[in-house]
Amino acid sequence: MSKIEYVKEENFQADVLNSALPVLVDFTASWCGPCKMLAPVLEKLAQEWQGQVDIIKVDVDHDQELAMQYQVMSIPTLILFVNGENKERLNGFRPKKRIAKKLEAYI
Repeated sequence: MSKIEYVKEENFQADVLNSALPVLVDFTASWCGPCKMLAPVLEKLAQEWQGQVDIIKVDVDHDQELAMQYQVMSIPTLILFVNGENKERLNGFRPKKRIAKKLEAYI
């Protein structure tokens, strides 16, 4: 099982906005219950979509500027970036099928 990495503000441009692949960003926090429930769902999607989509996490407690920049008002918030553009946004916990259905058009 692949471990989803955290990205920091200083790497966001290179790792997300300039990525050749679509990037699903999970805005999360260590204390967030729904975020913890979402983690294994994202791990499964990361395995299934390996080589097609990168999935990364942003800790909103450590990178508050990124959370404010992308208007993250609640967590978990998932934002899909394609060619540096914010294409889709999902707020709150969602089952794997719902996430996949919402994002499959970009994969």
